[in-house]
Amino acid sequence: MTRVLVVDDDFMVAELHSRYVATVDGFTVAGVAHSGEEALRAAERLRPDLILLDVYLPDLDGIAVLRELRAAEERDPGRAPVDVLFITAARDAEVVRAALRAGALHYLIKPFNRAALREQLRHVAALRARLDTLDEARQEDVDQIFGPRPPGSRELPKGLAPHTADLVEHTLRDHPGGLSAAECAEAGSLSRVSARRYLEYFADTGRAEVTLRYGGAGRPQRRYRWVT
Repeated sequence: MTRVLVVDDDFMVAELHSRYVATVDGFTVAGVAHSGEEALRAAERLRPDLILLDVYLPDLDGIAVLRELRAAEERDPGRAPVDVLFITAARDAEVVRAALRAGALHYLIKPFNRAALREQLRHVAALRARLDTLDEARQEDVDQIFGPRPPGSRELPKGLAPHTADLVEHTLRDHPGGLSAAECAEAGSLSRVSARRYLEYFADTGRAEVTLRYGGAGRPQRRYRWVT
């Protein structure tokens, strides 16, 4: 369970964001703060996994809060690092740049709907899960964590075509519950053999996960789900 500290100077907004968090599986609200100093005290006391942090606070701004959190982590090597997702109306490019340099995981601009925050939280969960399973990172793992490389920089193995890879990717994205190779082939109007080749490629590069579904007699069915 990912424990979240919600930080916003507006009590109603903080309550709204807390309700949004509570609707996402795997996340729970550990606490709420309404100022920078209160956020630092709450982070020290609660040790959350993730902080939803506003830039505009009545004392310290959110950038200063994040810098102080990082400094506290450096002073105490045994302290688990906290991820920070900015949720703010601040649109100034210099503020966004400062958030990135300070170590923010992402930056969500107000106003937004529940789906936008849910997507960001799921992204956080996917990144944390990926990091927890890694001993040594491949380039595909790094791309997933830090963001994809520019279009065209990700070379496909010989025999795989970019347009078909895009088709299989979009088909998986449209079916978040996962698909078998046969189901993907039918949904994307591909042959089963072709669909399986692309699905296995995505699984090998960490962009799709594979689960086994056991049914009747015979081999278990492999199902693929897009994870990035």
